[in-house]
Amino acid sequence: MALSFAVRRRKPELIGPASPTPRETKRLSDIDDQGTLRANIRFFFFYRGEQESGDDPVGAIRRALPEALVHYYPFAGRLREVDGRKLVVDCTGEGVTFVEADADVRFEDLEAAAGPGLTPPFPCMDELAFDADGVSGILGCPLVLIQVTRLLCGGFVVGHRFNHAMCDATGTAMFMNAVAELARGLPAPTVAPTWSRDLLDARSPPAPSLPHREYDVVTPLPPSPPADDMVLRSFLFGPSVVAAMKRSLPPALRDTATSFEVLAAFLWRARTAALALRPDEETRLVTVVNMRRHVALGLPAGYYGYACANPMAVMAAGALLSGSMGEAVELVQAVKASVTAEYARSMADHLVLHGRPVLATPNLFVLTDLRHVGLDRVDFGWGEPVYAGAARSVLWVSSLVTVKNSAGKNVVAVPVALPRLAMERFASEVETLTKKV
Repeated sequence: MALSFAVRRRKPELIGPASPTPRETKRLSDIDDQGTLRANIRFFFFYRGEQESGDDPVGAIRRALPEALVHYYPFAGRLREVDGRKLVVDCTGEGVTFVEADADVRFEDLEAAAGPGLTPPFPCMDELAFDADGVSGILGCPLVLIQVTRLLCGGFVVGHRFNHAMCDATGTAMFMNAVAELARGLPAPTVAPTWSRDLLDARSPPAPSLPHREYDVVTPLPPSPPADDMVLRSFLFGPSVVAAMKRSLPPALRDTATSFEVLAAFLWRARTAALALRPDEETRLVTVVNMRRHVALGLPAGYYGYACANPMAVMAAGALLSGSMGEAVELVQAVKASVTAEYARSMADHLVLHGRPVLATPNLFVLTDLRHVGLDRVDFGWGEPVYAGAARSVLWVSSLVTVKNSAGKNVVAVPVALPRLAMERFASEVETLTKKV
């Protein structure tokens, strides 16, 4: 039976910086303001709260937030569009939305309802990260919402909703770690944030040098599945399963393929089979690639904007499924390797020339790896979170998150959303794989 519980929220309040900050207008980068990122994303952080403390997590986070906003003051502003749909943030100091709440539930009840590792779908999710009136838009609205919900046992949940045009998952982790460090009593964030969005602007004039299939214009768009037909499940992949995947690869790949690459190849093929696409239908895989490692871009350590590329592999469904797992892994590797500093500049040029488009969505599967961005280190003084990652998955986006299974071992969790019949077929593919281990 689904778990249901009451959540009592206090009136949302706006929290501004603790001291005066510059009143200025800052341009987002030409990669920040692409169409797909004009959305609000929700993350959850679940804490047992077992550490003895006389403090209250709501109070600790509430006190640290205005101090963090002194360093991250653009988050306290508002987005608007200027000529050419260009996004800028007016640093007004108006503040972010903060909500204090209490839930009539214990941590162990949430674990029992959400399965091993505490993974999506979470019970009463919308109550744990409530969208207050007037705060869920993209332009002219608060850029961050944080809800801290106390549990009956002393645990708590931090629901964090952020405007994706302002930052990627790494940037979100930087901000939340800054709040956490200040809540623990540090005098300033360990990593000083840097704006520097001009480093990812298009060239003048824009001159794309590479193809960008991820922004193909595809018409007509297929209809979306009915909302009441969608099913969200999380699948766990332990080290033995990943090792078995690697053993099935040709010798040249066994020692070079990463866990992300083998999981991406498996998930793409299993999902394509589950959706029962025609053999000639194109299926698309985007692997989200962090570009901060490319020294030629000059991104400083504190860069918290969107610094990811979205390279796309495109293949006919029949060819993907009739080919081998090794061929799919090689394609994933090639797509990841295509991302260079020049790719980043070419992508920015393409986005500006084509009016800041969205990703090509038909038969699209976007996979992002959240295991190494720092979300799992966000410690407000009560220890690291049991779960830190996306609140949910949608039809065409999944993420990799590290959780502990029922035996207390680290495993990879992948939330997946599919139409009901497709989910049954997808679950069968995963079950077949795990039975071979």
